[in-house]
Amino acid sequence: MRRVRRLRSGDRIAVVAPASSFPHEELTAGIAELTRLGFEAVYEPSIFEKSTFTAGSAATRAAAIHSAWEDPSIAALVAVRGGYGSAELLPLLDPALLQRARKALIGYSDITALLTLYARCDVVGIHGPMLERRLSLGPVAYDQASFLTVLTSPEPAGDMRPEQLDTFQEGVATGPLYGGTIAQLTALLGTPWAFAPPKGCILFLEDVGERPYRVHRMLTQLAHAGILGRASAIVFGEFPRCDEPGGQGPFIRDVLREFTRGFPGPVLCNFPSGHTTGATWTLPFGVQAEVVGGPG
Repeated sequence: MRRVRRLRSGDRIAVVAPASSFPHEELTAGIAELTRLGFEAVYEPSIFEKSTFTAGSAATRAAAIHSAWEDPSIAALVAVRGGYGSAELLPLLDPALLQRARKALIGYSDITALLTLYARCDVVGIHGPMLERRLSLGPVAYDQASFLTVLTSPEPAGDMRPEQLDTFQEGVATGPLYGGTIAQLTALLGTPWAFAPPKGCILFLEDVGERPYRVHRMLTQLAHAGILGRASAIVFGEFPRCDEPGGQGPFIRDVLREFTRGFPGPVLCNFPSGHTTGATWTLPFGVQAEVVGGPG
């Protein structure tokens, strides 16, 4: 894997909108938080364009990313928000330019499509907070320690042990970490940009607002595509608002536990990255990681 450029105080971060449009106040508040952390946030005027579902045309959004990759004064990119539209950019983005730039792209949810492109280009992707409702709200909405450690420290991220993390199946496994939002990963299957992690990988899987049968269907699709069979460990996110409406079940936690029963490696649940009810943690995709499942 090609490591991305390590951020330092004063570095310029390009704010991009690869997916849906956004409220202006979210941009302003998110930039203020990046400034508080010691970075200089910049953006192109095209970020305010709007199309039917997205923040401007696919060509406009792709051009903004290319511009940030090409600009030597830009150290990294962060998405304003997810929503919809990132997959439209895949045929327009230059993999060779991405590989030469080696600049972190920070985001989750719909941005999973772009993180998968990073993975296919053997460049580390950053599954971390975007501006809208995360950086814009300050440390209450994102884990500042993991964000700064992953992006600025020359050392490995170290022990990540959120208090709410649970073990479904015990064991120890190592491998490169990949994953993201399941809806985006399954939507890419069968395309030239399909999610294709290597054998022995650690899979991080998360989503939000999907009913249990839909999550089960997407997991089944990943299994049929051979993706789950490549994993040495599985780490599930929080899956907020994924229980069946009405509070009578089935509950998403039970669905995840049952689906992975018999998996030949450790399975953890409730890791707070991506869609979370509290602060979201930052994970680097493509780096070597170890999963330890067991009491405590």
